Amino acid sequence: MEDEAVYIAGGPSFVGISDPIISLVGEGPKRKVHLSPFFIEKRAVSGSQFRSFVEATGYVTEAERYGWSFVFHLLLDEPGRHESPVETPWWRKVDGACWHQPEGPGSSLQGREDHPAVHISWADASAYAHWCGGRLPTEAEWEFAARGALVDPRFPWGDEEPSDERIFCNIWQGQFPQVNDAVDGFVGTAPVESFLPNGYGLFNMVGNVWEWCSDTFKIRSVGKVARQRNADALRYSERVMKGGSYLCHISYCYRYRIAARSGRPADTSAGNTGFRVAFDQRVAAV
Repeated sequence: MEDEAVYIAGGPSFVGISDPIISLVGEGPKRKVHLSPFFIEKRAVSGSQFRSFVEATGYVTEAERYGWSFVFHLLLDEPGRHESPVETPWWRKVDGACWHQPEGPGSSLQGREDHPAVHISWADASAYAHWCGGRLPTEAEWEFAARGALVDPRFPWGDEEPSDERIFCNIWQGQFPQVNDAVDGFVGTAPVESFLPNGYGLFNMVGNVWEWCSDTFKIRSVGKVARQRNADALRYSERVMKGGSYLCHISYCYRYRIAARSGRPADTSAGNTGFRVAFDQRVAAV
């Protein structure tokens, strides 16, 4: 994986922040950790890479087995034809949507093979990682890698907030969820090697797609709300997701920050869920 993954020396590190912006998901408290050396891929796993995995193994994703997945409404020709959750009406439940048909039947990877694989559940991501000799990164490893050797930045590039004039990543631009100005050139996903990499040479650590981590989702608090959230997370087998996606905006989902996080059931699948792979040692490219 010499040209695909970078070596991270590890050592003393930390997870989270002292002054959480979205405290209900456990961005704090900031806590010390010590990391062993590891490798992490420069890019999220692309559609073409995931296709190689499927062709080699015959793997069937959870979205394919369930028969549907969530697609963002602006990516559909006729969004009104599809059922939507009451709490998040911008999502549509699309029959047949999966990694090789991102918007359902009639769509394909053609022309976007280098975009991140989406509609990927935690189990799907774990299966791919195992196949290529790796694993999913821990949340602590992900944050350490995302900082790109900076001391404690808010974003992989530093502390400057993205704007329409200063574009660092693929996030929402406009009025969520109806108007996306797409100043960065993308309404949906962008190629996995878009925008400038961070100090470790890693692309799109925030924005573009949420990335699964190996950790079980947990909030480190003894408060009543946190205890109930942790009980729910355990009941639904939730795992940690990092980095936000092309749907994040400071006014709605300010989670394209390094410390931001989310917890979702391990079988969650949507048009903005992807992953990248970590390794304990260098392995042969697949």
